[in-house]
Amino acid sequence: VQLQASGGGLVQAGGSLRLSCAASGRTFSRYTMGWFRQAPGKEREFVAGITYSGFTTRYADSVKGRFTISRDNAKNTVYLEMNNLKPEDTAVYYCASDNTLLVHTATLDYDYWGQGTQVTVSS
Repeated sequence: VQLQASGGGLVQAGGSLRLSCAASGRTFSRYTMGWFRQAPGKEREFVAGITYSGFTTRYADSVKGRFTISRDNAKNTVYLEMNNLKPEDTAVYYCASDNTLLVHTATLDYDYWGQGTQVTVSS
């Protein structure tokens, strides 16, 4: 299974970015997908997750109302739309695949990870 994250970059506070994660090697439509992030010196934390059908989503409190996770099973891709970005959103963002039907928030529940994409928000 390979997950390829892209779309990161440098943006000013209040700006927007859209991250993408392309999956291969697994029946993408059967699995929950999640986005996590890790800032320097901090632990990796859950950002958002979406079930295989796209019907159920879950967000960290810190991004609710600003970030939107979605997926296109025909394209084997999951997205993270990030609006009203803040300097505290600066981190490396990772996509991950969970082999269950639920949206978990712990990293241990995800079995495959992408390489990460850097998001930097300047003040």
